[in-house]
Amino acid sequence: MAVDYLVIVVYLAGMLAMGWWGMRRARSKSEFLVAGRRLGPAMYSGTMAAIVLGGASTIGGVGLGYQYGLSGAWMVFTIGLGLLALSVFFSARIARLKVYTVSEMLDLRYGGGRAGIISGLVMWAYTLMLAVTSTIAYATIFDVLFDINRTLAIVLGGSIVVAYSTLGGMWSITLTDMVQFVVKTIGVLLLLLPIAVVKAGGFAEMKAQLPTEYFDPLGIGGETIFTYVLIYTFGMLIGQDIWQRVFTARSDRTAKWGGTIAGTYCLAYALAGAVIGTAAKVLYPKLGSADDAFATIVKDELPMGVRGLVLAAALAAVMSTSSGALIACATVANNDIWSRLRGTGGNTPAGDHDEVKGNRAFILLMGLAVIGTAIAIDNVVEALTVAYNLLVGGLLVPILGGLVWKRGTVYGALASVVVGGVAVVVLMATHGVLANEPVYYGLLASLAAYVVVSLATPATDAAVLAAWRERLAGRPAELASEPVPASQ
Repeated sequence: MAVDYLVIVVYLAGMLAMGWWGMRRARSKSEFLVAGRRLGPAMYSGTMAAIVLGGASTIGGVGLGYQYGLSGAWMVFTIGLGLLALSVFFSARIARLKVYTVSEMLDLRYGGGRAGIISGLVMWAYTLMLAVTSTIAYATIFDVLFDINRTLAIVLGGSIVVAYSTLGGMWSITLTDMVQFVVKTIGVLLLLLPIAVVKAGGFAEMKAQLPTEYFDPLGIGGETIFTYVLIYTFGMLIGQDIWQRVFTARSDRTAKWGGTIAGTYCLAYALAGAVIGTAAKVLYPKLGSADDAFATIVKDELPMGVRGLVLAAALAAVMSTSSGALIACATVANNDIWSRLRGTGGNTPAGDHDEVKGNRAFILLMGLAVIGTAIAIDNVVEALTVAYNLLVGGLLVPILGGLVWKRGTVYGALASVVVGGVAVVVLMATHGVLANEPVYYGLLASLAAYVVVSLATPATDAAVLAAWRERLAGRPAELASEPVPASQ
């Protein structure tokens, strides 16, 4: 294992070095939060794929393959479908808005700032729990690597992510995500996938050893697939962690086509995880937990050195999602909640160095909160479900409604957030966190409240809609949260 340890230590040291390098570039609010809106297609595609394919997509995706066979790909597959839909239909318009958060978009669309702080609270809860679920995953990986206890593993992995994220903000996260994207591609797609299939005897032997439902593309169940679409496909359309990456694109064309490439990559990654899990079922038919499949096949079947690289790939998957969720959480906490409570609205000029210091402090503060919460929570699936139920049930309708329906009003948006959010919380309390009813009925309640209240209240002011259309077209408007560079 000495070579494996060396690979991991070099990888982790490299992440910290990237954070230090990124700190030298992050000298303004725009540089720190959205990498100066300067990412080209290659870097944008890699970092977008890195953030959406986290520990749940890697370790969890293999676990679903172990449990259900090829149909276990559906969870990650719906993530890819969501990223494709976002990129093709919405990303160009989102990139042209030149904002920092989803709540700022709601302010621009509906006017008055009244929708911002409530939506900010919901989005903050989502990003916090998303960061927590990623941080919990360190325990599994470091237990395999170093046989250390859960709390120490969370502190170790979380501290490295908090360190490089705090140092350089989005620049550090972008640089580390590119490395993580390459490591994941090599470790999971190019090494673990073919080795697992060969060790299991090839596809013919896998089919001979396993029940036929393991090769049924719908074997996981239609209702489960529908729930995945609601939670993950729609969640990709509206999450702050995803939108903040869209804001880094150099142009709306980069956002559209770079995101399309990343979404297609996700579809391939989904199938790879399911195949690896299916191979693990042949090799280890009686594992105590399906989520142990990834660690077991890596530990027992891969040669020294390769094992370290694949475990680094798992770390890369966890770190990319964790860092993206952390900066999203801190951005929402500072710009959408704290700044509004102070009455500054988060619109300090982008060159003000104090803005970088303030956002850096919030990343550190939220990072400590994430590590503490991760230590206190055991069930990663429940935490992730709470996050996505709140996001989809509370914010999907007012966000997409604002983009496609001009009759939607600020009162309709507020009603939608409150009614949908409360319905989700109540139904999770009565039916259980993992039940399907919270997201089903929460979303329907949110939609009904949005339509009814919007039609019952005065239409959005014409000046606000005019400014909104200007921003969607990529032209500066009075309600801009930052000046639009002349070169763009």
